[in-house]
Amino acid sequence: MSYFTELSFLVPLTLVANILLAMTVIFLERKDPSSTWAWILVLFFIPVVGFFLYLLLGRKLRKKHLFRWDGRKDIGIDNLINYQKEALLKDTFEFRINNAENYKDLIYMHLKTNNAVLTQDNRVTIFDDGANKFEALLKDIEAAKDHIHIQYYIFRFDDLGTHIVNALIKKAKQGVKVRFLYDEMGSRNVKKRHFKELTAVGGEIEVFFPSIFPLINPRLNFRNHRKIVVIDGRVGYIGGFNIGDEYLGLQQKFGYWRDTHLRIEGSAVHPLQTRFLLDWNQACEQQKMGYSDRYFPAIPEKGDTGIQIVSSGPDSDWEQIKIGYLKLINMAKKYIYIQTPYFIPDVSFLDAIKIASLSGIDVRIMIPNKPDHMFVYWATYSYVGQLLNAGAKVYIYEKGFIHAKTIVIDDEASTVGTANIDVRSFSLNFEVNAFIYDCTISHQLAEIFEKDILDCTELTMEIYQNRSNLIKFKESISRLLTPIL
Repeated sequence: MSYFTELSFLVPLTLVANILLAMTVIFLERKDPSSTWAWILVLFFIPVVGFFLYLLLGRKLRKKHLFRWDGRKDIGIDNLINYQKEALLKDTFEFRINNAENYKDLIYMHLKTNNAVLTQDNRVTIFDDGANKFEALLKDIEAAKDHIHIQYYIFRFDDLGTHIVNALIKKAKQGVKVRFLYDEMGSRNVKKRHFKELTAVGGEIEVFFPSIFPLINPRLNFRNHRKIVVIDGRVGYIGGFNIGDEYLGLQQKFGYWRDTHLRIEGSAVHPLQTRFLLDWNQACEQQKMGYSDRYFPAIPEKGDTGIQIVSSGPDSDWEQIKIGYLKLINMAKKYIYIQTPYFIPDVSFLDAIKIASLSGIDVRIMIPNKPDHMFVYWATYSYVGQLLNAGAKVYIYEKGFIHAKTIVIDDEASTVGTANIDVRSFSLNFEVNAFIYDCTISHQLAEIFEKDILDCTELTMEIYQNRSNLIKFKESISRLLTPIL
């Protein structure tokens, strides 16, 4: 009898809790309407589980003072930002890059929303293969003289991870300052104690948004998805590769891993360094970093590529990378090539792609043929299928798994970074992308895309319309979950 008494008490209590949470979602958090409806359905259809899911995954992040670094004023960044914005508005900005002036609206927008300074003296190397990328990275680590700053979403202590840590230990023994930042969720099998050999020789390790208690993390939904390496303040890396054997194509599940990463020399390394310092100081409690000339050395001109380093996350008022993507797409005149492992766009992005394709622009999208997240894969399949009606071309990469996050337009402008085309990358994850204004680099990225087509199957309207009822069912269920994936 007592069992039924307790049950009769819990049922109305759960209902009241769900109603209060639903009111919070609707009136206080002001989420996107589709996300709001999704959470209301979760709360009322799976009341107890939904309650805990919302506490872990549904709440907004408190933004105040999340990233602070007093060194900004020491490197004069605010003055440079104001100068560049004013010069762009007055048409007095000195462009040293061919065709970059065509994108002054995009450049100004990144300055206004993200304080993303335009640098025009960079040399960029593109890596579309893991073996080549990590070979170059290890050479740069070996050549380091002062400091090595490393930040990855996923780090694994497998053969590759161990090889990199051993290289860091060697440099730390030589007096090079090593700092390593990883995301707890992405690197969930890694603990600080695993780096004891590195910390024993002076290396420092920090974790982004660690759990307060084992298996309980109220900030679980907000992950640092960035991949940044800065060496001696002179060489930087940014792109899609994490650290693990699968990124060398050594995991049978995925096979060959196709990703895109950049090695940068030039003044754009300084904004990458600033981003690392901001993330590091957020993660650590005692070893916060201040300004030092060693982190921002004078860099001789290395090239003539224009770059803006743009970051975004749930701490900001604008979805900076997403609106950068949209602006880039809207400025295309000839073609738009997109590579992404996940294509789960919001309405604004989907409409922008449709409008471009309906306007006669050559729109091509490349996605994987195999999922690393099942629901995300089938949602991606449904959205790209929807674009076929507008005339876009869709390619399914068959050689292995494509993880690249690149957009290139018109052989003039492009972007490479960590942000996927989905709600999570646009508004929940902390991401970073390089927006590039350079005909040579953009053309190289376009050539890589066209080379990858040789390893693809084109998804035609006929193929898509003839998909099985089971696939249609998977698409429908997955699309319902996209606002909270």
